[in-house]
Amino acid sequence: MTFPRVAVRDEHRVGVALRSAGARLVLWQRAIARRGALAFQARPSEVRGPTLARLLSELKTPYELWSAGRRALPAAADRGASHPVMLLPGFGTHPARMKRLRSALGAAGHRVADWGLGFNFGPSEDRFDRLCERVLTMARREGQPLVLVGWSLGGLFAREIAHRHPEAVAMVITMGSPFSGDRRANNAWRAYQAITGHAVDAPPVGERCFGAKPPVPTIALWSPRDGIVSPRSSCGRPGERDRAVALRCTHLGFAGHPDVARTLVSLIGALEQDNT
Repeated sequence: MTFPRVAVRDEHRVGVALRSAGARLVLWQRAIARRGALAFQARPSEVRGPTLARLLSELKTPYELWSAGRRALPAAADRGASHPVMLLPGFGTHPARMKRLRSALGAAGHRVADWGLGFNFGPSEDRFDRLCERVLTMARREGQPLVLVGWSLGGLFAREIAHRHPEAVAMVITMGSPFSGDRRANNAWRAYQAITGHAVDAPPVGERCFGAKPPVPTIALWSPRDGIVSPRSSCGRPGERDRAVALRCTHLGFAGHPDVARTLVSLIGALEQDNT
């Protein structure tokens, strides 16, 4: 009689697999502990973000956008020269949040693309290199440098790209981006540190996005009603940007408020005049 063969368990392989799983578990535990420590880090006593009341006012953004949306966006008849534009989303958001801005810029005759990396959960060296390559590729394809429009963290990315590759960037427009002053003068830095795993003042892609102005025209849109980023941080000081433009919207409203759309169309139109 022939009995079926029984596979002999490879105890060595099982042991290796268990040790590997144990090592991964230790790494995960350390990563969680590190991120937790970053999330509960103390803010310097002299640094302030927007007040709690201002932060809670961000909850009114959907109503604000609905109410303001009844006003007309820039008409296609106002078209001037066409410029290539790239939109960079804010921290924790998807490019779809900026679709109203994209539609308004497209109606004004511009060729608009998003950053192509999905949700923005913070920088890594590899991810930022991919973004830079996308900017360079689009500039080559379009035959002219891009206008980079960055919302919040996206604006910091835009400033850093302009420092690295000024030949590929015609203008940087930041919207509520905390590029000036202390990195913790906002209400999002703890969440940022917990999610990204690094300190807000030590990004893995360099620090040229803060402080000194990029070597291209740089305009900062800011709002005194911003409940997430300190208006002083997003407005900046002379020497950190060429111009600051105040708008009355919430921080979340920068992604789609009609006044923001009209301002962008006007600023990019001014770039046409400056270059003629």
